[in-house]
Amino acid sequence: MRWINKTLALFAILTVSAVAAWAQAKECTEEFKTATYSKWYDNRIEHQDVAFQAAEEYLAVCPQDDSPYATAIKKFHAAYKAATSSIQNKNNLEDANNKKNYPEVVRLGKQVLASEPDYIRAHILIAVAGYSANGSGNSSLMGDAAESAKKVIAMVEAGKPYAPYTSKEQALGSMNYIIGKSILKSAPADAIPYILKGARLNDVLRKDPLLYLDLATAYEEGPRAKLSEQYKAKLGPNNTETPESKLVLENLNKVIDNQMDAWARAAAATTNAVDKKSIMDNLAELYKYRNKTTDGLDQLVAGIQAKPIPDVPTPITQLPTPPAPTATPTPTPGASSPGGSNTGSAMPASSSKTNGATTTTKTGPATTSPTPAAGAKPSSTPKPKPRRSNHRIH
Repeated sequence: MRWINKTLALFAILTVSAVAAWAQAKECTEEFKTATYSKWYDNRIEHQDVAFQAAEEYLAVCPQDDSPYATAIKKFHAAYKAATSSIQNKNNLEDANNKKNYPEVVRLGKQVLASEPDYIRAHILIAVAGYSANGSGNSSLMGDAAESAKKVIAMVEAGKPYAPYTSKEQALGSMNYIIGKSILKSAPADAIPYILKGARLNDVLRKDPLLYLDLATAYEEGPRAKLSEQYKAKLGPNNTETPESKLVLENLNKVIDNQMDAWARAAAATTNAVDKKSIMDNLAELYKYRNKTTDGLDQLVAGIQAKPIPDVPTPITQLPTPPAPTATPTPTPGASSPGGSNTGSAMPASSSKTNGATTTTKTGPATTSPTPAAGAKPSSTPKPKPRRSNHRIH
């Protein structure tokens, strides 16, 4: 070991001595500057490694030179070093991505972007790495992922390449979903439009049950939770319905229907039997609340993928107007009867016999009650939120 240490120390001394001797051996003469500049100039395009060596030599021998020759060489030298460093960083970035080292992907991606802000590949890898790390339990990278996803959307829409995605729509769908995922906990209502775009644009995500579970969660923890609180606040004494509570309930039920749609899509897309049962249990609970029965639930799931994904419900500001009561018209004198005979006088009432019994039919307004407001439910309080599935979809 001592022998090795002595050898390394001797090698270091000899190296320093050689560099010093080399620098001392050459002087910054006009002849040296002309020859070295010519070597750099002749190779600066097709043999840049040789040109870089010439630039290194020039700057080492003539560090104080501020001539036009030196200015051109310094500019090339700095650019070449930056490009070489960027290439190395890009190679390191790809290596970290292949190894699924997500924190390193984000770190190296930022390093590449510091010198090349429009390098879309780095933004895509950062976005996907943050999303993937979140799936593994590390949510700390989602902020970086969302910021890069926004940059990718802007770049792709401006015509930048979108590899490794196979289409512009796939790239935009994935980036929108990543943004939605990043704000799912902090702003679930705001996450819904992003998740919907992800499903509608990306044909692969459209078949992913996890996306629909996220969508169901966004509806549950966003607009449903808000409307549920409003509904309770609008109830009258002893939890009696009021016009205001009925209006909130109309909007609440629309949101629950969309949440139920998301659960049904998750169930239809899930192939794992255990996960599917868990999802169906949650869906059945919600479906029974809305329909008072589970009849039709299996048909809903079986046909859900053929239906378009519903938009976020548009809030209504007033209850539907019930239909006006119908009235039986009073015949006028001389009017023809339906059978074509002319009665010659008004008929305020008519009598008929059925099995010997006499019944009297009066003319005038109908006495049937108006149709109840559409969507109103007998229960005074919405059912509690369904339990989330404890199983991770594989």
